[in-house]
Amino acid sequence: MAEGKVEFELVSPEALLLSAPVDMVVVPGEEGDFGVLYQHAPFISTVRPGVITVHDGGKVTEQIFVSGGFAEVTPSRCTVLAEEAVAVEKIDRGEAEQEFKDAREDLGDAKDEHERGLAERRIAVAEAKIAAVAA
Repeated sequence: MAEGKVEFELVSPEALLLSAPVDMVVVPGEEGDFGVLYQHAPFISTVRPGVITVHDGGKVTEQIFVSGGFAEVTPSRCTVLAEEAVAVEKIDRGEAEQEFKDAREDLGDAKDEHERGLAERRIAVAEAKIAAVAA
């Protein structure tokens, strides 16, 4: 690994999506976005729906939407285990808006707290996708 770089790995249930030494990665943590540089203090965080931004060579090299998951940070590594991940440029805004509409309808039709929770989660993911493509 290059000195002064953090090894970033993004893993989804399907595959290892990205593994590279980078200058910095910004992750949408549950408590707020956090940036990870080389020699960062170790911690673990849940990840909320949002965009992971990868910085290298003085520019943004990747923007990847994640629907949630977990992040582990060590002084030399940041690993994100994502429930779902897709490059921001591959998100279809119309499809995301339809997902939002469908989830809102499901929320209105929810018969119990479990169904309500699932619908609320789908709403949060759809809203984050829409925000990602609008940025």
